Amino acid sequence: MEQPNHEMPVAQLGPRGPVVSRLALGTMTFGAETAAEEAHRQLDAFHDAGGTFLDTADVYADGESERIVGEWLRSRGHDDVIVATKGRFAPPPGSPGASRRGLVRAIDASLDRLGVDSIDVYFVHGWDRDTPIEETLDVLSAEVRKGKLHAVGWSNVTGWQLSRLMTTARLGGYVVPTVVQPQYNLLDRSIELEVLPCAIDEKLAVTPWSPLGGGWLTGKYQRDAQPTGATRLGEDPNRGVEAYDTRNTERTWQVLDVVRTIAERHDRSMAEVAVAWLLTRLNVASVLLGARTLEQLQQVLPAASLTLDAEDLEQLAAVSAPGLPDYPYGVVESFSDMAIWKVLGTAG
Repeated sequence: MEQPNHEMPVAQLGPRGPVVSRLALGTMTFGAETAAEEAHRQLDAFHDAGGTFLDTADVYADGESERIVGEWLRSRGHDDVIVATKGRFAPPPGSPGASRRGLVRAIDASLDRLGVDSIDVYFVHGWDRDTPIEETLDVLSAEVRKGKLHAVGWSNVTGWQLSRLMTTARLGGYVVPTVVQPQYNLLDRSIELEVLPCAIDEKLAVTPWSPLGGGWLTGKYQRDAQPTGATRLGEDPNRGVEAYDTRNTERTWQVLDVVRTIAERHDRSMAEVAVAWLLTRLNVASVLLGARTLEQLQQVLPAASLTLDAEDLEQLAAVSAPGLPDYPYGVVESFSDMAIWKVLGTAG
């Protein structure tokens, strides 16, 4: 059996960001599905395993996640921890989420809940159609100059949005984002069409969320048997992008069969294989792990030490390849020889 090594590798969040552990602890469950005491146990175990990167948001449990993380930081005094949080979806009345008034208030509220003087990485939690991108970048730049933020990024954007905000930042003299946070896993590689190529071209770090596809890549769900019990889909089978009826497809089961075979070959869990694959993808600096319980977290932490061989990577890339829509992507590839999609194995 391949023995896990608990020395956590690190990577830089792009050319302008901090150095972080290659596994990050996502805290969306804290204060909602995970009580404070259990959350602190997760945080302790993550840090003991070498984890230094924590990810939260002002809307997670209406701010309770930030408060729990802040309590843990104050009680433990770890000075090697990098904290990321997000704002956009909880603006004060009368202001769009990424507006000057909205973001200034959101940042100050997050600082207060976290109990820190500055936020290491601040993500805008999505595109705001009601606010000019210049205004959003200007307020982020001002907050960086004040020392409230150290680095900035965006979450949940399209390729054209990412390209526009990067170009606007550079040409306008604003703070330049260093990281993007999209969904990315073996069951959903759609960011490879435009978001990931843009991130690679712009030298942006990528910190994927939902690396296990909402639990699908752990192998806990069964074909033609809708989940029940205390799981995400057991409690809500129509939950978001991982909804049972949406993902219960022949392609999903083909991917899971390959992941299971590789996991058995390495004597590791399917979750570890799924995360280890993500760690090999271009520009992926750190992968966000989310868990309800300490046991769930401990089952996937050893992924940082799992090295997949060339055959493993080839099989995983082939079975999970999303393919290219005929137009414009297929035509562009045919006439322009798009090397990036060949490198990523997007077309299959």
